[in-house]
Amino acid sequence: MWPRTRCPGCWKMLTVAMCMALLGCLQARELQGHVSVILLGATGDLARKYLWQGLFQLYLDEAGKAYNFSFHGAALTDTRQGQEFIAKVLESLSCPVDVAPGRCAELKGQFQRLSGYRRLRTREDYMALSTDIEARVQHEGLREAGRIFYFSVPPFAYADIARNINSSCRPGPGAWLRVVLEKPFGHDHLSAQQLATELGSFFREEEMYRVDHYLGKQVVAQILPFRDQNRKALDGLWNRHHVERVEIIMKETVDAEGRTGFYEQYGVIRDVLQNHLTEVLTLVAMELPHNASSSESVLQHKLRAFRALRGLQKGSAVLGQYQAYSEQVRREQQKPDTFHSRTPTFAGVLVLIDNLRWEGVPFILMSGKALDERVGYVRVLFRNRAYCTQNRERWVAGQSPCLPRQIVFHVGHGQLGVPAVLVSRNLFRPSLPPGSWKELEGRPGLHLFGRPLSDYYAYSPVREQDAYSVLISHIFHGRKDSFITTENLLASWGFWTPLLDSLAHEAPRLYPGGAENGHLLDFEFRGAQLCFSQQQPERLVPEPGSAPTPSAFQVLRATYRDSPLISAWPEELIAKLADDIEAAAVRAVRRAGTFHLALSGGSSPVPLFQQLATGHYGFPWAHTHLWQVDERCVPLWDPESNFQALQAHLLQHIRVPYYNVHPMPVHLHQRLCAEEDRGPQMYASEISALVANSSFDLVLLGMGMDGHTASLFPHSPAGLDGEPLVVLTESPSAPQQRMSLSLPLINRARKVAILVMGRVKREITLLVSRVGHEPKKWPISGVLPGSGQLVWYMDYEAFLG
Repeated sequence: MWPRTRCPGCWKMLTVAMCMALLGCLQARELQGHVSVILLGATGDLARKYLWQGLFQLYLDEAGKAYNFSFHGAALTDTRQGQEFIAKVLESLSCPVDVAPGRCAELKGQFQRLSGYRRLRTREDYMALSTDIEARVQHEGLREAGRIFYFSVPPFAYADIARNINSSCRPGPGAWLRVVLEKPFGHDHLSAQQLATELGSFFREEEMYRVDHYLGKQVVAQILPFRDQNRKALDGLWNRHHVERVEIIMKETVDAEGRTGFYEQYGVIRDVLQNHLTEVLTLVAMELPHNASSSESVLQHKLRAFRALRGLQKGSAVLGQYQAYSEQVRREQQKPDTFHSRTPTFAGVLVLIDNLRWEGVPFILMSGKALDERVGYVRVLFRNRAYCTQNRERWVAGQSPCLPRQIVFHVGHGQLGVPAVLVSRNLFRPSLPPGSWKELEGRPGLHLFGRPLSDYYAYSPVREQDAYSVLISHIFHGRKDSFITTENLLASWGFWTPLLDSLAHEAPRLYPGGAENGHLLDFEFRGAQLCFSQQQPERLVPEPGSAPTPSAFQVLRATYRDSPLISAWPEELIAKLADDIEAAAVRAVRRAGTFHLALSGGSSPVPLFQQLATGHYGFPWAHTHLWQVDERCVPLWDPESNFQALQAHLLQHIRVPYYNVHPMPVHLHQRLCAEEDRGPQMYASEISALVANSSFDLVLLGMGMDGHTASLFPHSPAGLDGEPLVVLTESPSAPQQRMSLSLPLINRARKVAILVMGRVKREITLLVSRVGHEPKKWPISGVLPGSGQLVWYMDYEAFLG
């Protein structure tokens, strides 16, 4: 040993070094932890194809680091069969190409020794599993870091498994629990809410990881980082002023054979659009957080994007079904020969977003089976504002400002064959992580989206990874931004369920499948509506010979209750009514300088509002006053409010002066329709002051199943006669209290249009056609303008049944 006098500081330095070394050893020991992964449904198809390989990849990535592992395959299969199945699956596992064969064999052997099978059925089975994990951890002298339970089982089994895990197989204090759930997460908003409530009684939100494997695909996972890394270049472009449209596409060549049991329950919208494509939509449309690597910020911004989506209507979608599908269902589900399925196997949907960034930009979501190619991509097509004076032959190849400008997130397959990010060279050179993305080599003759590959800056992953491998790694590391939270799940179902309900009885267009589809599934959008580009003949009457088509009966003119009747298919009827309202508006403005339009509530006028908002750019909105025919006694922002529907489907899409909009005063002094607030008298005074002779230019009414109109119900004590222009009434259904224009005021109008739609109205339509003038019994029968015109607008189902 050195004398202290020779090196007085050496002892101190040595002591510090020894302490640091000891601390390092203690920290290393502290970091050692055991992670148990329990794969439920370990003998199923998904586990065989993807999950075991994903778990092996996790082991390859993490072996020798801070944790050690055990992998437990679990199912209802008996032990011997389960062990044999797992042994075969483990033997088939493979390593990435950059892992040396010797190292691969070594790691594969380790993984096989760490993996086993056990039958899990009862609470006692889960208790035994927990005991075995604890014994293993104790034996190895480690601490337990956490447990991952991967539910690769049908959703109906979730509740029992969750109950057993919660009661008998949670890890001890200081260890985490992560529960991984596979879609489908419900069938509609109600079932998703029920499932979420059930699971929420067993697990905390931070413990649940809902898997949408599309979010694990490398290109999809790159959308937000790409936007973040190219923030400066994209800031001025990523908006309605520059983006012409966004296409989010997933095409498949396979059909549903062998899966018709599942497909009959879900169909293409639930299977692909509600989850995969909607998640991609939010990644493109959401506002970019300041910190794009913060899972919490990303999830909150996605939720805000959901809230900005405009509600979908029946006209927002086109549906198709490949011709062999019904026969496959009959064969696989033992259905009778007369059975014909209405389940769509193809869907195109137009989504609009009501915010300043994306107002008016169409987002097209499309997916289908038995199509001409297998490919998935997100294509952001930018407006081209350039005009090039020189001949096209003199344009600079790939860089001319007159060439299409687009960014494509190519998810996979297709002609390109690999995941890739493509940016038109006439936009900007993008920045991507150099360690994980590389520039694609040129491929002469390859054209993508109308341009040669050389027109793009093109990048692909250095190493392709399976989506499940990516997601399993994120689960292990506790990264939640690639998963679906309860709040986002319910927001998505809230968005899609009304469309699914409206399409439940629609017959999809039949298509032959593959390249033979031709242009049969091409579609186009007009305002907020989608329609197929090519007409397909539809038989209206099943009789020999050529049957008429809808176009043969576009508008039928007749009389109903001695007044003019216009009848047509719903789309043509709404278009005709909108045209007539615009014509009345133009005449009124020419005559008096203003147009006073009173609109009824309910669901029937909603398509009309949308038609007026998107297809009538010559409408004199600046000179139009909008009044309400009736209103429910709820706050104006309540979803039940008629004004709220008017606001959502019409007012926010047109340029009408705010002082020309006249909502009914149902909510005064923080009270609803209190008589002492004199709301009806206030509205009547406003009408008298602004509307000449209190005579509206046009009043739009509907007809209820009981013969009511506006909010004037049979045997109503008010509004059917007398002096008051506006009255309070009582509805037989909630919310009971209503405010309504009176029948005498309605009959002062220059024109009254009554819109009646749907087969459910056929019975009341037939009945009302036979009754006389009996407003107390049938309020609709009292509508007859004294010096104006009454016109009935009925669709064929309401008129003909």
